[in-house]
Amino acid sequence: MFVLKRVLSAVPQSTSLCVSHFSACYCLKTSRKSSPYSSVDSERYSSLVKSVMSSRVSSQTPETLQAEDEHIYGPVVKAQTPTKQEKREPKTLHPFLNYEETVETEEPESSGPPARISLNRDQGRSFVPSVTRILQQTLSSEQIFYLERWKRRMVAELGEEGFKQHSQNLFRQGKLLHSALEDILTSGVAWKDTSSSETPEYPADVQGYLQSISHILEDVSAVRAIESTVQHGTLNYLGIVDCVARYRGVLCVIDWKTSEKPKPFLSNTYDNPVQVAAYAGALNSDGNYKYQVENGLIVVAYKDGSPAHAHQLSSELMLEYWKTWLLRLEEFTENR
Repeated sequence: MFVLKRVLSAVPQSTSLCVSHFSACYCLKTSRKSSPYSSVDSERYSSLVKSVMSSRVSSQTPETLQAEDEHIYGPVVKAQTPTKQEKREPKTLHPFLNYEETVETEEPESSGPPARISLNRDQGRSFVPSVTRILQQTLSSEQIFYLERWKRRMVAELGEEGFKQHSQNLFRQGKLLHSALEDILTSGVAWKDTSSSETPEYPADVQGYLQSISHILEDVSAVRAIESTVQHGTLNYLGIVDCVARYRGVLCVIDWKTSEKPKPFLSNTYDNPVQVAAYAGALNSDGNYKYQVENGLIVVAYKDGSPAHAHQLSSELMLEYWKTWLLRLEEFTENR
């Protein structure tokens, strides 16, 4: 072997050598094809491979995000690093449905106009907390972390006054959208049966949202309630449901939401499913409503008119979120 190496090293580059002392003839030639990798920066490529192979999960964790924010926006004042919480079960599993009422499978022939029970705090409701208030006061450390992070980034971009104005505009647009939907859903005419000439002019701020949810409205029928108060007498909380209607034939508590960013997954809606389950549970126990609702629907509309996302909550999902609501309600009661 050593002799063969000596012989090969002595062969001029312009010649070829045929080695015939083996079972097969092997010819060594100097002509080679240029490799497409010859021009690659091997040092940078090696660094890239090491970086990718050493990162099994995303490097964007609450800890690194907090460090990054401190570097850009200054030290965090209120936000705390989220901690994982153990899964808990409610101490008392209150029923989601009122079994004394019959769960409707078919819409009655004459159900009358949609219910709209206004919230009147003077009628013994002064000390009854709302669903929104309970959820706001029982946010997890992780939710608080990301909420405050978002707020700090917005303030850094818009300033204190700019952020305040931005929040007010979002709230105003949401109210205008709900008002327009109330007008549409109480007109008694299905959205798919209306023509552009029959559609009234709504404020410019909601035109994009209405275009966004137009395909959803085509599947909404048999509206039972609009902006109506529901109250759970046993658990002592109340809320105002956006809408109770059939979506593709299924009776649902419908919650209309607006968003500046796409929310294609149910997980993007944060506490909205818990809110819908809380409303449905209150409606099911409220004597003002002679029916039961097992399903939910969250509709996320976009101002630019892009198609809204509709997140359906099956009866099984609603029961899971009902348990989460009971936990939040227990925490709120204990803190009080």
